[in-house]
Amino acid sequence: MRVLITGATGLVGQEIVKCCHEQGIAINYLTTNKSKIENSNDYQGFYWNPNNQEIDKDCFKNVAAIIHLAGASVSKRWTSEYKKEIISSRTKSTALLVNTLKGESHIIKQVVSASGISIYPDSLVNYYSESFKEFNNAFLGKVVEDWETNIDAFSKLGISVSKIRIGLVLSNKGGALIQMVKPINFGLGAAFGNGKQWQSWIHINDLAKMFIFLIKHQLIGVYNGVAPNPVTNRELTKTIASILHKPLFLPNIPKFIMKTVLGEMHMLLFESQRVSSKKIESKGFCFKYHHLKPALESLLSS
Repeated sequence: MRVLITGATGLVGQEIVKCCHEQGIAINYLTTNKSKIENSNDYQGFYWNPNNQEIDKDCFKNVAAIIHLAGASVSKRWTSEYKKEIISSRTKSTALLVNTLKGESHIIKQVVSASGISIYPDSLVNYYSESFKEFNNAFLGKVVEDWETNIDAFSKLGISVSKIRIGLVLSNKGGALIQMVKPINFGLGAAFGNGKQWQSWIHINDLAKMFIFLIKHQLIGVYNGVAPNPVTNRELTKTIASILHKPLFLPNIPKFIMKTVLGEMHMLLFESQRVSSKKIESKGFCFKYHHLKPALESLLSS
């Protein structure tokens, strides 16, 4: 089997590539950086530029499925201009794939796209499954809603559509966990706000295997990319500190301080979404990391 991956050189993309190769799946990948193009039988790079709607059509050759991850990071300050980039990077890349495939002969049967749990409203009490219909009307909620709507265009080409609404990805190679570890290592760790906001997390290895699982089993529809046991921000902070053998003695960090430092992006730290993994588990997917402490130990113990 050969799959095409957008965003293959990013944090999640690199883990998916690794897992694909472990399972004998060959990779075509798209990159906007020509210097990152490699050319081996199981890892072939192709150039694209979604802003200019340019793409090397050879990327679709012998591809059975697409894993679509491409999109600008949300972990940069949200100026009005950058907010436009967050949206356009997702809509333009998706439109380029769809529009190019309209005129191409191909064997692609499925696309599995990244999405986000920020589509669910901020809540301390709700437990969200994929069937929940009321969407978050904050900025990130609207981003994800637009993203998912654009992804649905693949279905008009006879290609099955799957979406993984990704939670807090735990990795020791980048992302949110590394940023949380830094102050804790210096004895400056603290929960945000009252610390009661839910963090629906997932180990990066489980997430990568989930993308491949959907392709291998040809599962369509929306699936939450979260582990079975979400935790509060307070519990997450305490568990990291415990594994690192660091004290937590500072008071919680007030919301207004982070809003001053980060602007609108502070909502990433304070919104609460407790999200269910039961649907993907009912399809036979088995998480290696069900609980937070073993997941963090596997990433931080070294």
